Amino acid sequence: MTLIYKIAPTSLWREAEKAGVFTGAPVDVQDGFIHFSTAEQTRETAAKHFRGQSDLLLIAVEAEALGDKLKWEPSRGGQLFPHLYEPMKLDAVRSVAVIPMHADGSHDFTGLLP
Repeated sequence: MTLIYKIAPTSLWREAEKAGVFTGAPVDVQDGFIHFSTAEQTRETAAKHFRGQSDLLLIAVEAEALGDKLKWEPSRGGQLFPHLYEPMKLDAVRSVAVIPMHADGSHDFTGLLP
């Protein structure tokens, strides 16, 4: 099983839980796909896009459960990032955890990522 990760504000994720499907954050909707990161990419994603933001969740998703609408495409520095080209059914989610934030605005992934 390959886990991929989505960082999302708690309020956005709670809306998805009520709806039974995650349609993405505003940037996902704008880009036409849901952005994910691998375990190795998640810390850099948080530093680049979420620094200073509190009340975030780390959603671990089983990549294989997303089917053929999940594409691995080059992004930052040519790294392959997982992008989902449809709303995500929540049955692919394996865990949801609060991401603690340090006083300097960085995030603490201790115990959250392999």
